[in-house]
Amino acid sequence: MENFVVFILLSLPVLAISRRSLFKIRSHGFYRFFAWESMAFLLSINYPYWFYNPFGILQIISWILLFGAIYPVAGGIVMLKKRGKPQKSRQDDSYYKFEETTELVESGIYKYIRHPMYCSLLLLTWGIFLKNPLTDALLASLTASIFLFFTSVFDEKECLSFFGEKYRDYMKRTKRFIPYIF
Repeated sequence: MENFVVFILLSLPVLAISRRSLFKIRSHGFYRFFAWESMAFLLSINYPYWFYNPFGILQIISWILLFGAIYPVAGGIVMLKKRGKPQKSRQDDSYYKFEETTELVESGIYKYIRHPMYCSLLLLTWGIFLKNPLTDALLASLTASIFLFFTSVFDEKECLSFFGEKYRDYMKRTKRFIPYIF
């Protein structure tokens, strides 16, 4: 019962944040909502094990992934705010303010990967999974990862529509989540 309450408490802000994109199936926000919900479920079942066996190898790897998630999200948001030039010409009420960029950002972390924030969410997902790696946690982690992949695909379609050939060239030079790999 406690896990269910935690899941509901985590889901309420996710639902509030995502409400504008829930009915736009072709938007990246639609798929991001389900990724976040999968992560909320994962966290609700694994939070009791957060500090269990603190010096075990899985806990150490988990903490590395969790702390490693800070750089991509921080670097991504900073570069979007610094170089993205948010303007009203890209108005869509399902976008967050920092997503309304009118300049393609190709520096900083964006020089290597197109989706640093989704990379960060993947690191968080698998870091949380390793706290108590059981079957239901594995299924939630895989579900979150699949939805993050679809989020990136639809985000790229939106960027191709807005930035055109410049974004297509950018896609050829960068990887989706992991520099030089994927």
